[in-house]
Amino acid sequence: MEKLKSFLSGNKLAQGVLIGVYVLITSLALYLSQKSVVAFLLLLFSLLLLYYTQFSNRLKWLLAGVVLVGVLPWAASSGPSYQSYMEVATLVGIYVAMALGLNIVVGLAGLLDLGFVAFFAIGAYTYGIFATGQAANFMPFGEYPLSGGSFWFFILVGCFAAALCGVLLGIPVLRVKGDYLAIVTLGFGEIIRIVYNNLDKPVNITNGAMGISSVTPPELFGIQFTYPSQFYYIVLGILVVVMFAVRNFEYSKIGRSWKAVRENEIAAQSMGIHLVKTKLLAFAIGASFSGMMGVVFAAKQAFVDPTSFTLLESITILVMVILGGMGSVPGVILGAAVVTILNLQVLTEVTNWLNQLSMEGAISFPEALSPSKMQRFIFGAILILFAIYRPQGLIPAKNPVFNEDELKKHAAKQTGTKEPVTEDRVMQA
Repeated sequence: MEKLKSFLSGNKLAQGVLIGVYVLITSLALYLSQKSVVAFLLLLFSLLLLYYTQFSNRLKWLLAGVVLVGVLPWAASSGPSYQSYMEVATLVGIYVAMALGLNIVVGLAGLLDLGFVAFFAIGAYTYGIFATGQAANFMPFGEYPLSGGSFWFFILVGCFAAALCGVLLGIPVLRVKGDYLAIVTLGFGEIIRIVYNNLDKPVNITNGAMGISSVTPPELFGIQFTYPSQFYYIVLGILVVVMFAVRNFEYSKIGRSWKAVRENEIAAQSMGIHLVKTKLLAFAIGASFSGMMGVVFAAKQAFVDPTSFTLLESITILVMVILGGMGSVPGVILGAAVVTILNLQVLTEVTNWLNQLSMEGAISFPEALSPSKMQRFIFGAILILFAIYRPQGLIPAKNPVFNEDELKKHAAKQTGTKEPVTEDRVMQA
C-alpha cells in the first residue's frame, strides 16, 4: 500500500489512468443497472478523487465538467430511475449554490446568519407570483402569467431582489454581533415566512398558506423545461457562475477584507477597512446566490408555499457550511452534497430497506423505533460523529502559501531597483 501511494503521489499519468478507469467502471455499472444508488454515489465520488489529484486546476475543472455534463447524465439515462437521479443531482446543485452564498456571510465575513432561507423564499415568490395569475390581483397593467421565456430574466430579478433585501437586513442589524446577530437574522427569516403566509388579504398576493400552484415552466427556443434532467443543466450553468464568482471574491481585495473583519473587527477598521460597507456587501452577495436558486426552485417545483422556507432549512444550509469547513469553497461544496444526498437518497433508501425487512418478518422493530421515525435521529447521530472526528470540517480552509523570494523579485520589478528588497518595501509594492 505504501509503495502504491508513493507511486501515485508524483505520477500524474498514473493518477489520470486510475481516475479514467474508475469513472468508466462506475458509469458502466450505473448504465447497466436498472436502479443502483451505490453506483450513482460511486460515480459522484470520482469528483472527490479528482480534487485530490495533482492536476492543474484548469484540468480538474475540465474533467469535472466532462463527468457532470456528459458522463453522469448518460450513465443514469438507461434505467427507470433517470429522473430521480437527476432530481437528486439538481437539488444538490441548488443547495451547493446556497451554501456557497452562506459561506461568504458566515465562513468569510464571520457573520452568523440563521435566516438565510428568507432570501431563497424571496427569489421563489418573485418568480412564482409573476409566472402565475397572482400578479393580476395587484398589477393594474400587463397580462399574467408571464411566458416561460421570462424565467431567464427573473433569474436576474431574483438575484437583485434578494441582494436588496440582504442590504436592507444588514443596515439595521450590523450594530449587533455574535449571538445577537444570529437572533436578529433568525427573526428576519421567520418574519419573511409569516408575511408570505398571510399576504392573501386584503389583496391576495401570495395566496397565503395555500401556496402558488401551476407556475409557468421555463422555455427556451420553444422547448419547455419540465423534467429534472432539463433543470439539471440550468442549475449546473448557474452553479459554474456562482463558483467562479466565489473563487474570485475569495482572493480579491474584498475577500481579504471579509477575512480581516472575521478575525478582528477593530484591527480591520484600523487598517482602513470600512466595516459597514464590507458587511453589507457580504450580505448582498450571499443573498443574491440564494435568490437565483429560489427562482429555479419555484420553476422546477411548479409550486411555492411557506412550508418550504422554515427555520429548519436555514439550519440545514448552515450545517452544510460547518460540516464542509467554514471558509473552504471545496469543503462547502462537499458538505452540501453530503447532507443533501444523505437526506434525499441514502437515509431514505436505508429506511425503505429496513421497512421491507420488517414487513417480510425478517426483523422486527418496536413501534417507537421504527425506521421511518428514526431517520432524523440517524442523521443527527451522523452529524455528531462528524463534529467529533472532523471538527474543522471535511475539507478545512487553507490559507494560500506564497514564495517569499518570488514576492521580493516582483516587488523589485515594480519599484525598478536592484537594491536588496526589505519587508517594508515588499509591503509597499
